[in-house]
Amino acid sequence: MTKISVIMGVYNGSKKLTTAVESILNQTFTDFEFIICDDGSSDDSLAILEGFSVRDDRIKLLRNPRNLGLASTLNNCLKVAVGDYIARMDDDDISHPDRFEKQVAFLDSHPEYALLGTSRNMYDNKGIWGSLVHEGERTKLNIYHGVTFLHPSVLMRREALLDVGGYTTGPETERTEDFDLWCKLYEKGYRGYNLSDLLVDYYEARDSYTKRKYKYRVCEYRLKKKWRERLDLPLKYQLHAYRPLVVGLIPAKLLRTYHERKFRVRT
Repeated sequence: MTKISVIMGVYNGSKKLTTAVESILNQTFTDFEFIICDDGSSDDSLAILEGFSVRDDRIKLLRNPRNLGLASTLNNCLKVAVGDYIARMDDDDISHPDRFEKQVAFLDSHPEYALLGTSRNMYDNKGIWGSLVHEGERTKLNIYHGVTFLHPSVLMRREALLDVGGYTTGPETERTEDFDLWCKLYEKGYRGYNLSDLLVDYYEARDSYTKRKYKYRVCEYRLKKKWRERLDLPLKYQLHAYRPLVVGLIPAKLLRTYHERKFRVRT
């Protein structure tokens, strides 16, 4: 039985795709299959992936007939996954060589947890510019408040992921499919933990948070309202649902100041 199924969706990711794929293939823990689904790319992504699949038989290459979005693409990967664990990866991030080794060791020795995230470096085209380190168990309230897991860093038990039906698809979870998944898992009683180890370099431009479309903030607001009730949290936390709407109205300069305080920014 394969230990890990790595699932990754790709959409026009050719600029950073080679580095991302190689970071998985070069893991010190080697018992994995790498399921990659091209989501209707119009750049050279598919050609790059086909080249990798010829050279490494751990890669299973899928292709959507058209662009379906991340949630549907990941569900397509899950349909063919056979590993005990499901690892996430994105086409513009970099996994450190010992990522899987450390994550498997933790989950193998902690059966009480169904998912495990890691801490991260933040990088852009100029290199690593900051980091975010958190360690410990995430509670139901943590999840609701947005203190969750970096999606492309997680290792999850496949049985738990299948138990909640995988990722929710549709416009109501657009760009928030990870938050929705954590809530579904916690609603069923599953637990998660985050390692302090910096095991992923996560691509994010320093000002990307100021460019998030307001419609995605509205989507997050609606999800927060729904999950406050389904997670059986006190009514007083309903106010937190309005946070993404308020943040979207804050001037970019103030958001940048907050962002730099949140992360350990390197100058």
